[in-house]
Amino acid sequence: MYNFHDFTPTPPKGWLQRFKRLSKPSPEAVKAKFRSVPQAQVISLVREPPFAEKLKQRTADYEQSKAHCGYVSGPDDLAPVPDYMPAIWYVNQSFQQLDRGAVPEKVRPCSWVTSGIDRTHNHRQRLAFLKLLQDHRLNFDLYGRNLPSESKSLGSVANKSHALAPYYYNLAIENYADNGWYVSEKLWDALLSWCLPIYYGGSAADKLLPPGSFLKLPSLDEQGLHYIQEVTATPDAWYAAKDAIAEARQIILHKLNLVNWLSEFVDKFDH
Repeated sequence: MYNFHDFTPTPPKGWLQRFKRLSKPSPEAVKAKFRSVPQAQVISLVREPPFAEKLKQRTADYEQSKAHCGYVSGPDDLAPVPDYMPAIWYVNQSFQQLDRGAVPEKVRPCSWVTSGIDRTHNHRQRLAFLKLLQDHRLNFDLYGRNLPSESKSLGSVANKSHALAPYYYNLAIENYADNGWYVSEKLWDALLSWCLPIYYGGSAADKLLPPGSFLKLPSLDEQGLHYIQEVTATPDAWYAAKDAIAEARQIILHKLNLVNWLSEFVDKFDH
């Protein structure tokens, strides 16, 4: 189960719906949802950030998962098995294209693909940094959904490659950067598109990828702004990192990806 939290059976439609939500699901109903797969063979992988505002719910979700799953993992210390999230990505290219394709032509300095979500302090901090960058007229192209009207966005993209491949640099800014487990597709998408990520996140990426394959953004404030201005002024850093980017891409594609993770897990289970 990938990022699954709903252990409550779907209530019937109609006036009983609110009442049904209050009742505890029977063990039989939960078991039926998993189609009678033995508990030892049920894997639960959580991928959401462990936001401070949601830690109580996070703990409850893990307890629910433990009652029905043989292996429960998430990118935080609350998880029964704390671990990095297996890599998935949102660039719409085949595995063969990503693995063997040529480096795309780079014609623009920097992009940022983000959203206007503001549910947590971390989200609001990111939006404040976006405003800071645009107030100082940083030269970058912004893409994403539900962004503030004043943010000068180029809009959402059906294929994320279109917002990444033509750029030397990409601002890969995580929603959460406060532990050593959480790293998301923001970093994988940038690298698979041959961008040099300017990355704001925790230490997980340092342990998973080769040195020099991404740059660490020091902070989401004026210091961070000046860092981005300096790096993106020329493509020199991208050229210097090109070999490291190539190495990181192979690690993402062949080692960190979700399918390979599942294959290695099953091998361990069988032995």
